[in-house]
Formats: sequence, C-alpha cells, structure tokens
Amino acid sequence: MHLAPYRSVLRIPGMRLFMLVALVARIPGTATSTALTLSVVLDRHLGYGAAGAAAAAFTIGLAAGSPLLGRVVDRRGPRPVLLVTGVAALAFWTTAPLLPFAALIPAAVLGGMLQVPIMGLVRQSLAARVPQEQRRQAYSLDSMAVEISFMVGPALAVLMITQLGDGISTLRTVGVALAFSAAVMWAYNPRVTARDAGEAAAIRPARSSWLGPGFVLVLFVAAAATVVLSGTDVSIVAVLRAHGQVQWAGLTIIVWCSASLVGGFVHGAIPRPLSMLTLMTLLGAATIPVGMAHSWPLLALALIPAGLACAPTVAQTVVAVSHAVPESARGEAIGLHSAALTLGNALGAPLAGAVIDHSSPAFGFASVGFVGAAGALAAAGVAVLRRIRARETVAAAASVPETQLATSAVAVVE
Repeated sequence: MHLAPYRSVLRIPGMRLFMLVALVARIPGTATSTALTLSVVLDRHLGYGAAGAAAAAFTIGLAAGSPLLGRVVDRRGPRPVLLVTGVAALAFWTTAPLLPFAALIPAAVLGGMLQVPIMGLVRQSLAARVPQEQRRQAYSLDSMAVEISFMVGPALAVLMITQLGDGISTLRTVGVALAFSAAVMWAYNPRVTARDAGEAAAIRPARSSWLGPGFVLVLFVAAAATVVLSGTDVSIVAVLRAHGQVQWAGLTIIVWCSASLVGGFVHGAIPRPLSMLTLMTLLGAATIPVGMAHSWPLLALALIPAGLACAPTVAQTVVAVSHAVPESARGEAIGLHSAALTLGNALGAPLAGAVIDHSSPAFGFASVGFVGAAGALAAAGVAVLRRIRARETVAAAASVPETQLATSAVAVVE
C-alpha cells in the first residue's frame, strides 16, 4: 500500500483547496433529513409516521431532481444551477416551519428537487480535473469526505435542536447554511468539463449512446449499496434497544463510519483494488451476521468488516460512471447515480424496519445484507452473460477486428 497515488492527486493544481471547499459545502446538506424529521416531531407534535412522510417527500424530490439539475449543469454550467437552488433552499427551509403539514408535503417534494447539488457537482468536477487513471484515488478521497460530512451534519442538527429548544430556528439555520454553501460554490465556480458549457452542449451525445444496460447495472449496484447502509442504520438502533443499550448507538455508528473511512483509504492506496461487484458482495455478506451480536462492543466489532467495504463500494460506482459516460453528459449521469443512491437509501430503512417488526432486530441486518449480496451476484451473472453475448456478436461479424472483443459495456462493471 502506497501513499504516492494520493499525493499525486493532491498535487493537481487547486485540488487541495477544492477538496476543502467541497467538504465544508457538503455538511449542511447532510443535516436536512434529520432536521426535517425532528422538526415535525418536536415542533408540530406529530408522530414519526408523519415525520417519515415528510422525509420521504423530500427524498422523492431529491431523486427526481438530481438528473434534471445535472442535465442543466451539462448545458449551462454550474453557476445558474447554484443560483437557483441556493435561493430555493433558503426559501423552502425558512418557510417550512410556517406551512400547514398538508402543504409541507408537496413543498418538501419541490424543496428536494431544488436541493443544492453539492455532491453531484463535486463528483462531476473531480472527473473533469483528474485523469482517468487517478480517479480511483480521487473518488476514494471523496467517499472519505462524505463519511466525515455524514458524521458531522446530522449530529449538528440534533445539537442545534436540543440547544436552541425548537426546530424552527434549526430549519432556518439549515436554509441559511445551504444558501451559503451554494454561494461559496458559485464563487468557486468548479470546472465540470474540459470545455466550456456552450461547447459541451453543442457536442452532447444522444442519451442512448451511454444510458445502456451496463450503465443501468452500475445504478443498480449503487442503489443496493445504500439499501444496505440505510438498513444497517435502523438495525443498529433496533438491536441496541432490544438489549437496553440504545445510548451506545452513536458510538457504535462512529466505529462503523470509521471503518468505512479506513476502507476508503486502503481502496485508493492499494495498486490492485477489488472490483465493484466484489466489493458489493462483500458488503452485503459481511452485514448478514452482524445482528448476532448481543452487546454494543460486540456489535461495533461485528460492523467493522462491513464498514471496511462501505466507502470503497460507493467510490467504485462513481468511478464506473465517470469512465462510462462522455464528459458532456456527465452531469446527468452523475445525477442519475445520485438518484440511485437516494432511492436505495429510501428503501433500505423501511425494508429493515418491516423485517424487524415482524421478526427480530437481528433479521434487520440479515435482510438488507442478503439483498445487497444477492443483488451483486445477480449483477455479476448479468455481466458475464453480456460479455459472452458481446463476444459472440463480434466474432460473428467477419469485418470486425479480433481486438474489439473487449467491450466498454462490460468494463463499467469490472
């Protein structure tokens, strides 16, 4: 394992400042779901079902808006998108506490659609800045930064609500912070393609040229990964609550996230990393037995193997997207990837929760782990079949050279 690949990425002009700006700009966005949920429960005195409905509405908006905003970035560049979404975020989060609950739900959908797309912009800009052979290291750094953001953002939201005494001030603080993040990124104006926005739009390829089965397979793996991660979140709390140790949930999650940070670092440092499908299989398989732990120290230890695979799996899906799509369509493609992550996140927690309600907390881990591992194995089978069919098709065409037997559609899932 060598640090030289990381050093070479960080030596790219402007990269260190960009990574720092991206880390700070991400944090407000990671606090949104927690802030909205607690505000509904504490300020409106409604149940967690109502809070879940509001969070789900916001999630639906996120999933729908990510590819649309990415497409606009491809055509117009980041600044118009940052301006509109920054104003929209300020408007939604400052007025949300004043809305009746019936109006909050559609407003949350719109607020999610116009969420400041910091994650997508950062990943798109990394693909534009970093040569293809160094993207694994760049996206490993990015995944580690995401882990840090998700360790800080929700904790800050909880701290603000408990210290300020109400969720209204917290929601408005989140809105101001999101607008500030948009303003910082607007001033920084991250480069998202090697060309200017007008030239990139002029040479934009047909969507059918890149949105094929291989790309969909990557989206499937990305969604499966977040099914496992969000289901694990819920299952940690459920297992510890069943054993009267729920007060240790925060520390247990920190151990899990720390293992993910280590895994992301190692993934970028080793010369021959595991493939995306192998990582996804390991993530799912390592999650299945975690629920057998009967105390928080054992649970924290049991989460380490799965944690080691978290950041590498997500990072490798982003690498696959960046390699499979032309840069003039990369914003939309990364938006679709973000939507897949969001949908998986939205599905994993209810899945684990339903299994826990009808069986036991231990089966929450087993259910999402099985879905992740089985999904990865199914994707691997599809990839093998596609490889065989592609070779047979090429071999049948006498005019096609033998060297073209390796196809890009297969490469994106390896």
